[in-house]
Amino acid sequence: MTTITLVQGDITRESVDAIVNAANSSLLGGGGVDGAVHRRGGPAILAECRELRASRYGKGLPTGQAVATTAGELDARWVIHTVGPVWSSSEDRSALLASCYRESLRVADGLGARTVAFPAISTGVYGWPMDDGARIAVETVRAAGTTSVAEVRFVLFDDRAYQAFAAQLG
Repeated sequence: MTTITLVQGDITRESVDAIVNAANSSLLGGGGVDGAVHRRGGPAILAECRELRASRYGKGLPTGQAVATTAGELDARWVIHTVGPVWSSSEDRSALLASCYRESLRVADGLGARTVAFPAISTGVYGWPMDDGARIAVETVRAAGTTSVAEVRFVLFDDRAYQAFAAQLG
């Protein structure tokens, strides 16, 4: 059984086996969580991301998929990069958002990670409504069942996000 915990703070400061990065498809850094992970983790993360782009992901990492790299200077063994969908009022992309969490857990299992820190994927500049993003994240992790990850830690940047996730955990 996976334990779900909530932390309000900076995901790049977490001591876990794997930190999930809300990446953009280029894998080359960006804003928000992605920029913070690359800045704090240092050049080793970017170097591995460039190798991934040169080999398997020439057109970028597809939305809803996940891939791992070193964690560089972060207090983790790995960074799991996943590309969340941009929220749309005219198209239901919730299956893609759920896939980010499922695929990240699948990659974590393959690595042997027991503790994984997730941000609130797609709820920043990608515009996903926080309450719905929290619902999808918690439901997906709870439904993951067969994962060997012992703890999923949602690391939430501010009080609004923390409260949205706390409401989903009941």
